[in-house]
Amino acid sequence: MSCQELVELVTDYLEGALEPDERARFEEHLAECAGCRAYLAQMRSTLRLVRATDPAELERRPEVAGLMAAFRDFHRNR
Repeated sequence: MSCQELVELVTDYLEGALEPDERARFEEHLAECAGCRAYLAQMRSTLRLVRATDPAELERRPEVAGLMAAFRDFHRNR
């Protein structure tokens, strides 16, 4: 698996939506790629921060709302 493939699958990985063989390939790549491990850690941190943020605060901050919309659209459009 390439780094680009991992980036494209990270949402499904975090949601537990990968097929077992694809999950294994994903985790094999992580074991060998420090950059992708760092990327995954950043994604997890981002998700924790977003989940901990008051939804009303997200709506008041257009830059955050735009980012969240982009994440939602990216996942839906794949």
